[in-house]
Amino acid sequence: MKKVGKQMKILFAASECAPFFKTGGLGDVLGALPKELAKKNETLAVAVILPYFKNAMKDEHKVLLKDEFYDFVDVGWRHEYVGVKSLMKNGVKYYFLDNEHYFGREELYGYDDDGERYAFFDLAVCHLLEKLDFIPDFLHVNDWQTAMIPFLLKEKYNWRNAYRNIKTVLTIHNIEFQGIMQGTALTELFGMGMERYFEGVVRHNDMMNMLKTGILYADRVNTVSPSYAQEIQTPEFGCGLESVLNFVQGKVSGILNGIDYDVYDPEKDTQIAYHFNAEDLSGKTKMKAALQERVGLPVKENVPLIGMVSRLTNQKGFDLALTELEEILQGEVQVVLLGTGYPEIEEGFRYFASKYPEKMSTNIAFNLQFAQEIYAGSDFFLMPSAFEPCGLSQMIAMRYGTLPIVHEIGGLKDTVKPYNPHEKTGTGFGFIHFDGQVLLDTVNRAIALYHKEPETMKKIITAAMTEDFSWESKSQQYIELYQSID
Repeated sequence: MKKVGKQMKILFAASECAPFFKTGGLGDVLGALPKELAKKNETLAVAVILPYFKNAMKDEHKVLLKDEFYDFVDVGWRHEYVGVKSLMKNGVKYYFLDNEHYFGREELYGYDDDGERYAFFDLAVCHLLEKLDFIPDFLHVNDWQTAMIPFLLKEKYNWRNAYRNIKTVLTIHNIEFQGIMQGTALTELFGMGMERYFEGVVRHNDMMNMLKTGILYADRVNTVSPSYAQEIQTPEFGCGLESVLNFVQGKVSGILNGIDYDVYDPEKDTQIAYHFNAEDLSGKTKMKAALQERVGLPVKENVPLIGMVSRLTNQKGFDLALTELEEILQGEVQVVLLGTGYPEIEEGFRYFASKYPEKMSTNIAFNLQFAQEIYAGSDFFLMPSAFEPCGLSQMIAMRYGTLPIVHEIGGLKDTVKPYNPHEKTGTGFGFIHFDGQVLLDTVNRAIALYHKEPETMKKIITAAMTEDFSWESKSQQYIELYQSID
């Protein structure tokens, strides 16, 4: 076991990080975990290295950036410029790698050359570590975008003595995305021979697979919930990599994500007009009325309000939700939805909003303040995901006293305690079988409890609000994971 000595250096490499730029849960985790580690122990030196997506970064952060130096990185035959910028925030040193060609775009992902863009980033990280004067004890990479770094350290940069004691951890936030490219990318982008491809180490289904490579080369592989760590080792959820994960299962584990309690705090949240806590929910009642008024629904305190904030995709279970929405809306209920996604799902929710304008508000957009108002003002939060590595929305909802209705899968299973009608306990409502009728029955049970047992509702709201989803305990689990590496 590696002991925490005079100072332990941890470097995170990722493609996104709040508050600078993010598209989802990966950005939230990178925004919270390094900050919590730096706060936890002064013997930890924590840094994060990111692409410099200048078009996605707010000016308030840009003005704080310091130019460190510049260099060049070979991406196959290409000789690419890389500028290094940095800033300190919350005890964490953030490095940003600048290249206008690869990162001077409007979006973080979604381009035909994404593989090349992140090959450049991974090569640049490895190339620059010595010049950054931050040789980490632990280099923590995240998802396919940085999954090649453990491989590069051991196969391409193994001649650098300074790198020989670096231990690597790969966190899989969503195994569905794997970084798949032609095998020749090993030569054309990474400037290496094809031996590891022909041996099958970096090859999967006759393509180069960046995530598979990271799984094999990282010293530890973890996911964002214990249940998801088990699920991805099965054909149902492994997305074709289950056999690889089974092969290295001794180094695979799951640590549940947390949420940033500095950001998600119903007593101090600057995004909501009225504040409240588990002892005094009067502010939540006012938030419900304000939300109903904002979306044009009748302001009725005693009608249960179901909120949804999500990407509108099949993975999030909204195709299933649409099959039962007509039945749900027959009852005494209101529904508010905020999100964007598949056009056919967007259109389905628009249809029900037009058919039931007194009961349904569909908002095809994303707005942070609006999202917070839904978390704070709703009675229930519907999250019927087909699969969910961790999920943050259900934890945010509980923090704001909004009871989640979830498919018991992945992180949803690990965070929401389903209501037990015999013991009158729980922190939400769950269903096991991914079936429309089962979802409908679960929603109806929640609505029935709301109408018939207000005292029980208050009890489980209090239980939900007092669950500990902070990063404090989670960060300690990561320290123990690092220390477990020989």
